[in-house]
Amino acid sequence: MTAETIRELARECGFELAGVARAVPVAERDRYHQWVAAGHAGAMGYLTDRRAGVRDDPRSLLPSARSIVCVGKLYQTPFPHTGAVEDAETRGWISRYAWGSDYHDEMRRGLERLDALLRARAGPLESKLCVDTAPLLERSYARLAGLGWIGKNTCLINQQMGSWFFLGELLVSLEIAPDAPPPDRCGTCTRCIDACPTEAIGPLGVDSTRCISYFTIELRGPVPEEHRAGIGTHVFGCDICQDVCPWNGRAPVTQDSVFLPRDVAPPLDRMAALSEQEFRAMFRDTPVSRARYSGFLRNVAIAMGNSGRSAFRAPLEKLAASGDDLVADAASWALERLA
Repeated sequence: MTAETIRELARECGFELAGVARAVPVAERDRYHQWVAAGHAGAMGYLTDRRAGVRDDPRSLLPSARSIVCVGKLYQTPFPHTGAVEDAETRGWISRYAWGSDYHDEMRRGLERLDALLRARAGPLESKLCVDTAPLLERSYARLAGLGWIGKNTCLINQQMGSWFFLGELLVSLEIAPDAPPPDRCGTCTRCIDACPTEAIGPLGVDSTRCISYFTIELRGPVPEEHRAGIGTHVFGCDICQDVCPWNGRAPVTQDSVFLPRDVAPPLDRMAALSEQEFRAMFRDTPVSRARYSGFLRNVAIAMGNSGRSAFRAPLEKLAASGDDLVADAASWALERLA
């Protein structure tokens, strides 16, 4: 079994990128612990609890692992990038990765098929599938497997295809000659750093406690007031650091219809009026459900406040009267901002 054979099989399973890394600890684990110690994980306990140590060695997940098959699946679609839609200030922006079906399911299906093809070729083996929910430094292994380098915005960047990729891994007990990592080609470019509205990109990577994606997806409590204006009209995630990356200027688009948008940037007033049942129906089987109903309305209220549109005063007054303190606080702030 060779890395080139792995790439051929991965293409059959719908992955545009594939490569092989050794299943051993990586040097980046020290940087990860520094990042955690600096408080950059914020309230994401799954990055700081006992699983932080598990990330040090992939053999914690599969003791017999000898190689890691790393794959990348393109999700770039031929639709507008951040803010490039009509009446953008009246619409809530949703990160491109969450436009279509939940990528966890799509990646798992592809990895299961790849696992079956490997077994058919190589015979009995032990394996473990990983998407981004497993405690594994997946970008580091993807870099070692030759899929790309890690940019200043901490995204994996492929020279030919850019950074609009989902990553997945298959830990296997096979000994496969590994690929080599590519050179870092960010150079002196600082476009992602300069474009970040909340100045979240620093020496150790992205400080989650300043990141729009963290505020709108992971944070369960109130968004710190000093960062609310920087969120703009984002209601779930943020793509700005990828939108401005020169390596994404000619990024190809996916042919997979599951990632096509259901609604690129829904009107803010429509989202503010959603009941919890309507929210679940609208975003069923998409990553947006991770924000939860309360967090999503909080995000919508902040976006309305940042829009500058007085027409949003009535829906904000309704949200400010909500029995949910998280939503009411954000709506009250937004009303003051409009005033």
